[in-house]
Amino acid sequence: MKITSIGTRIVNAEMRNWVFVKVETDEPGLFGWGEATLEWKTRSVVGAIEDLAPLLIGRDPRDIEQAVRVLKKHSFWRLGVIGMSAVSGIEMALWDIFGKHLGVPVWRLLGGKVRDKVRVYTHLGLGDMRAVYETLDAAPLVERAHEVVERGYRAFKAVFIPYTHYHAPLPEVDKVARMMEALRKAVGPDIEVMVDFHGRPASAAAALAYIDALEPGRPMFVEEPVPPGETGALRVVASRTKVPLAAGERLVDRAEFHDLLATWAVDIIQPDICHCGGLLEAKKIAGMAEAVSVGVAPHNPLGPIAGVAALHFAVSTPNHVIQEEMVGAVPWYFDVVQGPIRMVDGFWQIPTAPGLGVEVNEAECAKHPFQPEVFHTRNAVLDDGTIVDW
Repeated sequence: MKITSIGTRIVNAEMRNWVFVKVETDEPGLFGWGEATLEWKTRSVVGAIEDLAPLLIGRDPRDIEQAVRVLKKHSFWRLGVIGMSAVSGIEMALWDIFGKHLGVPVWRLLGGKVRDKVRVYTHLGLGDMRAVYETLDAAPLVERAHEVVERGYRAFKAVFIPYTHYHAPLPEVDKVARMMEALRKAVGPDIEVMVDFHGRPASAAAALAYIDALEPGRPMFVEEPVPPGETGALRVVASRTKVPLAAGERLVDRAEFHDLLATWAVDIIQPDICHCGGLLEAKKIAGMAEAVSVGVAPHNPLGPIAGVAALHFAVSTPNHVIQEEMVGAVPWYFDVVQGPIRMVDGFWQIPTAPGLGVEVNEAECAKHPFQPEVFHTRNAVLDDGTIVDW
């Protein structure tokens, strides 16, 4: 069996462009799908896939580890998030091919089933990115929390930490405390609430001010309390709070996760299967975390193929805690990709179809061509004009 072509399909999902990757083989009707979505870098990722594709043409798609080594080592330059997203999308498609070839779901090939269902969470605002990132008042937060719970979710994540520099102003800290209190009162003690800091605080002191304000609401975890790579600040935060910390969505190399885990500063790591090198690399990262008693909750606010890949990963990964998802982000979500994701009482069910189990309607994909994404980042400016982390 040989790889004959690698191509992409771009699907604009209003707030982001999904990048689907199709790998075809010389066996009639046997091909695989992956996803390489990377916000605000769509055309760069597509170009990277075009650059990398010749390295795999003529190779056996079942030699997945070897294929990833070729893509990472024969391209000479370190790939960064754009190149690693390209690798991830291709790698997922290879697993899809392998599973179809053998007639088994991908999770069987990743080690088999370690759970009977997968716990999931979504965002307040669901697929509306403006709601997700621009809701900074209690009333709409509570309204959206009720909507999410009514849809059957038993956990959700919110982003309401204000744009911050090195200091957390007291009025903003008090506002965060009021919003968390309102959310907890609205949903009760049985619903898990996570708060995404988005790396907005530029110092440990600023992050801790907000974490202390959130603590009475008992968040499941706070995510990226300081910018990625700020391991010293993260260690300080971890040493001064009892609130569980999560990080890692913006790391793209296994060595970066090794360094993060070596800090002993996080309770949850969040590799993104679409950016870290694909399913096998994510499994290796999860294994490193398991060795030091750290759970994994993969980052995934992306498209439907990424969601299905995350499902197969979760089914087969012992230290998986909870899965981020954005199912139904647009009304036509299931028109472009039909797949095995089915939620019952806040849990995804176990897929049984061969491969990833997705069917992509390429005609429907073509109805949603590329459009530039909305630059939410432009809002990350303080009153004095200082540009801060979004």
